[in-house]
Amino acid sequence: MDPSHKSGPALRLRWCGVTDRGKVRKNNEDSFVAIQFDAQELRFLGKVGEDTGEHHDFVFAVSDGMGGAMAGEFASRITIDKISHLLPRSYRLGVTGLESGFADVLEELFAQVHRALTYLGGCYEECAGMGATLSLGWFTPGWMFFAHIGDSRIYYLSAREGVLRQITHDDTYVGWLFRQGQINEREARTHPRRNVLQRALGAGNQFVDPQVGAVACEPGDVFLFCTDGVVEGLYDHALTELLRRPAAATATNWNPAQQLVTTSIENAGRDNTTAVVVEVLEP
Repeated sequence: MDPSHKSGPALRLRWCGVTDRGKVRKNNEDSFVAIQFDAQELRFLGKVGEDTGEHHDFVFAVSDGMGGAMAGEFASRITIDKISHLLPRSYRLGVTGLESGFADVLEELFAQVHRALTYLGGCYEECAGMGATLSLGWFTPGWMFFAHIGDSRIYYLSAREGVLRQITHDDTYVGWLFRQGQINEREARTHPRRNVLQRALGAGNQFVDPQVGAVACEPGDVFLFCTDGVVEGLYDHALTELLRRPAAATATNWNPAQQLVTTSIENAGRDNTTAVVVEVLEP
């Protein structure tokens, strides 16, 4: 399918997001954000909610910070703050057609975050080496445009196919080995170098080259944005089971993000753990 224009009825989404420092870490270097925006204004959304974007688009993102002392926590917050300042000015692209613009917009967003983290890392000793991952989804009628760098992840559970698919690539050597079929999922998750990043925002990297793409979405589709703490405690089959389980849940008890985070921490919990789940509903 060609994302050449806004297609289909207005988006109706429900979402939930949870972050936890886990069992070991003293502070939480993860951040997440849920935003509804148009060309004039931006509104931060609650941790759990449901809304129709008749005249708005939505953005959901997770970021995992890194650095000494409190620098990692600071890095992920800066990353999320930049999103809220840069995206509203790009909304008009969504009105006229994103096919020629969404990649440029998202690449520029990542470049600006990278410059901000690099600048602060060079100015303040306590921020030296600070960096962050970022996995972001921009929802507009009929489409989810995404951009990603690092080892946080975006998963897509298709209502039509019923199969969970990781649509982002882990920017690690271990991730490359897995994609090449040289190691299996269990070996990738237990490899001693699984958390060694090859690319991130800031963190001394000279260039930023995020992965960008688009996924056509329809009612019943579910998207998971998560940091590596979630997948440390849950294999893909467990993610699939927990994401499918809420399908029959009522609006009052629907919170798969909490289930994912709680279960992952019970199984592992050595890292900060963050999950944002977004489901596309019937208009």
